[in-house]
Amino acid sequence: MAIEEHLFDSSAQAEQALAVAVASALDAGLRVRERVSLVVSGGRSPIGFFHCLRDAVLDWSRVWITLADERWLPPDNPDSNAALVTRHLLQGAASAAHFVALWNDAPSPAQAITERGAALSALPRPFDVVVLGMGEDGHTASLFPGAAGLDAALASDGEALLAAISPPEAPHQRLTLTLRALVDARQIYLLISGNTKQAVYRRACAGTPPQQLPVAAILRQSRAPVMTYIAP
Repeated sequence: MAIEEHLFDSSAQAEQALAVAVASALDAGLRVRERVSLVVSGGRSPIGFFHCLRDAVLDWSRVWITLADERWLPPDNPDSNAALVTRHLLQGAASAAHFVALWNDAPSPAQAITERGAALSALPRPFDVVVLGMGEDGHTASLFPGAAGLDAALASDGEALLAAISPPEAPHQRLTLTLRALVDARQIYLLISGNTKQAVYRRACAGTPPQQLPVAAILRQSRAPVMTYIAP
């Protein structure tokens, strides 16, 4: 499936344009379906996008939101992705959206998979929109190169929605949506900022195996269309 690329002069421009595109996709979904679903990523990269998106004029009470991945930290920890979404997206009118967290009080991500997988069944699927970022190592969601369990999480024919991941370098155990879950989407958006990440993205597009650059699995799958928003 072809990747549609959008190039911008700044991260702020890319974030604003991405917010407009995502809001438009959600609004289009709400015109024909009772509820829509949005999957977002954590980390620092999406904060500007969140600030733009939360001001969109939508019937937020019909929008269901979850995370592409979560660090195994309680939501009062500042490094929690749920905390990030609460602080930066679920504000104002957007606070009416329904948020389904990936974290629970299980001792480990592996022990939460069954319960959190059941909780995700509340979201309409296929997901209307999945918004992903990418690290300089080529990871997306918490699909990290070299992580134990990566091959199973990348299996396109797998049935599992969630996988437990312990990144080789990054801190904290993670719970992540699998490739199978991420591509069960009407539209995937990938936000890329910075020259280093652009170079990694180009390598992923050019054929580097997903085991080395997991984002390649998103870029080369044929189930969901992908739009990339790229800024220096």
